[in-house]
Amino acid sequence: MPRRERNKFVKRGQIIEILIEDYAFGGKGIGRIRSEEGVFVVFVPNTLPGQLVKARVEKSKKKYAECKLIDVLQHSKDEVEVPYQDIPGAPYIQLPIELQHKYKQESTLSLFKRIGKVENIEDLFDEFISSPNIFHYRNKMEYGFSAIGYDRENKTDIDEFTLGFKRRGVWWMGDNLEKDSGLFDKQVEDNIKNIREYCEKTGLAPWHGPKKEGFFRYFVVRKSYKTNELLFNLVTTSNGLSKFDLQDFANYLVELFGERVAGLLHTINDETGDRTIATSGSIKLVYGKDKIVEELLGLNFEISMKSFFQTNPKSAEKLYTKVVDYALENKEAVDNTVVMDLFCGTGTIGQIIASKANNTKIVGVDIVASAIEDAKKNAERNNIEGLQFYAADVGKFLNEHPQYKNKIRTIILDPARAGIAPKTLKKIINLNADRMVYVSCNPATQARDTEELIKNGYQLKKISLVDQFPHTSHIETVVLFEK
Repeated sequence: MPRRERNKFVKRGQIIEILIEDYAFGGKGIGRIRSEEGVFVVFVPNTLPGQLVKARVEKSKKKYAECKLIDVLQHSKDEVEVPYQDIPGAPYIQLPIELQHKYKQESTLSLFKRIGKVENIEDLFDEFISSPNIFHYRNKMEYGFSAIGYDRENKTDIDEFTLGFKRRGVWWMGDNLEKDSGLFDKQVEDNIKNIREYCEKTGLAPWHGPKKEGFFRYFVVRKSYKTNELLFNLVTTSNGLSKFDLQDFANYLVELFGERVAGLLHTINDETGDRTIATSGSIKLVYGKDKIVEELLGLNFEISMKSFFQTNPKSAEKLYTKVVDYALENKEAVDNTVVMDLFCGTGTIGQIIASKANNTKIVGVDIVASAIEDAKKNAERNNIEGLQFYAADVGKFLNEHPQYKNKIRTIILDPARAGIAPKTLKKIINLNADRMVYVSCNPATQARDTEELIKNGYQLKKISLVDQFPHTSHIETVVLFEK
């Protein structure tokens, strides 16, 4: 077997310092190492042109390397100071929002040109929709406990009781949140240090990642923008539970947040895996109620700790409005017909279309059974008729229901980040719908699917971008395809 040729520039695991010169889609900064042998490209996610960064080499190929960001050593001249604590979830918070939009728009449209083979994508561009709230837009946050913290002054790890976020690129190290990060609720985040102190005083240990032991694991908060209420979930192991007074903790949260406290749940997670809700764990209500209500475009949605719900509801309203505008642009193709809402989640888009169209039947399909349960309850709560929801794999559903072929004029698609499996996409194309409105949280997979749709007689008519997650590299796209 021939020996794989290695590059002469960097090795896997090596720590390097590099100047970022360009920006590629998905928040990948591009640095270059130049020598007599030529130019070697280094990709570092969550970085910006003009930054000098420290990064660890994760993959080393012949012509390029992929790295993980460890630290920004020098900021770009475009960045400005903000009054928030820096966290891994907001790598671009110091970049003015107009520049964030510019990077997102240019890099996304170039994907459709390169991968989707849509040469005139700029001519088909409809609009860039900004998030109504640029800061404090999230309605959910997960804070992790850790027995290993980070000393920001000396830039080393330290044994201490920590509550905050994981240190970037280090799975076993926490970083205390001392104040508002600018993403979630200011009152909650300014009080995380007080909650940390309360928990530390109990004498019970926070989770130790490498040892896989400890009592405190996660503190999860959901917020309703409609009612301003907060729903809390404390995740612990069962080891030491008899020494922890859950009722007293609930009283302490009420002391801090008053009437905003909707409820406190307690989850037992004894699994060693790194996720908040264990597959085998229990969840019980300690105080108040276990759900909050959120409103989207005049419809009410009940949200539990486990429900999937848009993280930025104000921006989701803008996203759904654009989807519905595209769907109802030709109202004849929707009124008195069946609209298929595939990968429908909790059925929000279908419900909005049903509430605005005449005598339209919506068929919603999603593989997540709990999301379909929520969809049915929400439709009932909003008194919307003509909706049928199925908990099924989209591909299998289309196989088992051949009666829909040539009967559907409009399809709504909103798949997960991985996009649509090629076999499933073929089945969707075979339905022979006149038009599709395709929503994506990963334009790279959408651009790939675009090439396939064009080959099968669809034309890309319009594309809009919606900024659901300011200060991150994420962008949502809404594309209208017609035959």
